[in-house]
Amino acid sequence: MYKSTALIGRINRFFGTDWRAQTQLFSTETFSSEEETMRGSIYLSCVDSAKARFDIGEVLTHLERAHHYHNNPKYWLDFGNSTHSGQVILGTLQAIEQPHSDTFTPIDTLPTITQAFGELLTQSEQNDNTPSCSLAEALIKQDLFINATLSQMGSTLLWNLFREGLTPYRGFFLNLKDFRTQPLAI
Repeated sequence: MYKSTALIGRINRFFGTDWRAQTQLFSTETFSSEEETMRGSIYLSCVDSAKARFDIGEVLTHLERAHHYHNNPKYWLDFGNSTHSGQVILGTLQAIEQPHSDTFTPIDTLPTITQAFGELLTQSEQNDNTPSCSLAEALIKQDLFINATLSQMGSTLLWNLFREGLTPYRGFFLNLKDFRTQPLAI
């Protein structure tokens, strides 16, 4: 079962929503024929390469600019990992109007993973030979709980955004080897 299907199923059961996981190739080569089925307001990605992230970013940028539908892409939550560490990064795909607040300074735009860390993604891919998380070989070269931990913590970020209507964090970096988590403040 794909991670996306498992995560969306868990969210649907808890919230009573009817979200759908798209388990098709999401790339610049395939998006035009699948454009309508790829539309959503929130995108969660769990991919294994910088190229895949850049492709997703390009597709989402195109979808955001193509039409003015109610379900235009607004948020992109990216999950990524190596052997013992990983990150979850929340970005916006357009400026999102924020309500006035006397308590907080509303931010209408957050950089995506490719905008904020594009150069690091490219460099890390040259040095990382971690196999795909979908391969049996990954269990030998990848910490058993890295994907589950990132999924739970990333889902918590999304849950807090829904529950509170705001978030003081746009993601985090996690290292399971030394049990460190570094949140990314907005």
